[in-house]
Amino acid sequence: MNTPPEVTVAICCYNAEKYLPKLLELLIQQSCPLPWEVLIVDNNSSDNSSCIIKDFSKKSNTPVRYVLELEQGIPYARNRAIMESKGSTFLAFIDADELPDKNWLTTAIGSLQANSADCVGGEIGLDLPQRPAWLCDNLLPFLGQVNHGNTSFQIQDRSTPVWSGNIAYRMSLFSDDLCFDVRYNRKGQGIGGGSDAVLFLKLLEAKCLIYYEPEMRIIHLIPHEKLTRTYFLKLHYISGKKNGLYEINIGSVRKIFGVPRYMLLLVGMKLLTTLKLFITNRPYMREAMNLSHLIGQIVGLSQNDNTKGL
Repeated sequence: MNTPPEVTVAICCYNAEKYLPKLLELLIQQSCPLPWEVLIVDNNSSDNSSCIIKDFSKKSNTPVRYVLELEQGIPYARNRAIMESKGSTFLAFIDADELPDKNWLTTAIGSLQANSADCVGGEIGLDLPQRPAWLCDNLLPFLGQVNHGNTSFQIQDRSTPVWSGNIAYRMSLFSDDLCFDVRYNRKGQGIGGGSDAVLFLKLLEAKCLIYYEPEMRIIHLIPHEKLTRTYFLKLHYISGKKNGLYEINIGSVRKIFGVPRYMLLLVGMKLLTTLKLFITNRPYMREAMNLSHLIGQIVGLSQNDNTKGL
């Protein structure tokens, strides 16, 4: 009789046939102090992902389980992974376009056990096919980079976040219907999301015990199409729009054409700052991204005027 898994490692994938073989190969080389399995949630892939997974599962000594999630979008896939892992003690997430360090799983489970932690996240490095001159170090976190130093510590606030591409949870967290917020959906190869950030903030508010473990390392493989200014600007616009739709309540502040006056003033100031940096040939992308985020907030607020009292 097979021992039921106490640890589930979940991969949510969409059209990931070029990534899955290497990821699965590295995953089954992991060691774990507890019985474990690999769970792959296929979010309606139209490529050869399902065949790769099913063929691999036949050859793997580590149990590999495949499920199909028909509701399109990453929070739906992650929530399906939670539902499918109810019998496990721990649930670890890694994205299909990432590669784990050889001690990744041992470190994750060891930290959860040793610290009696509710959640642990680790370092995310980037594998860039090229690096444009404008891509400054302070922009790399927007491609998913996480590096909070070489020492393990308990996370106290939002200044040191951990993300769901490299994270492990104690499954008892999800007993009260805690899940990824589907309003912050990202479908297929779309841009944006944010459901993992929302969940991270909920865990902080609930005073959950969250740890950062630098030895829990993965590498995030970045495609060429994300290394454009347009991608970064769209990412911030969508984030700002969702912020305006679901989070900002402006109350009775002064408005011009239904838009908060102070936000219009900020748009003007940030536009001038961005133009000044551009004209003087200085790095301007960070200010341009802030401007894009602010415009997104205004659009989100305008679309949510029936519920926010605009």
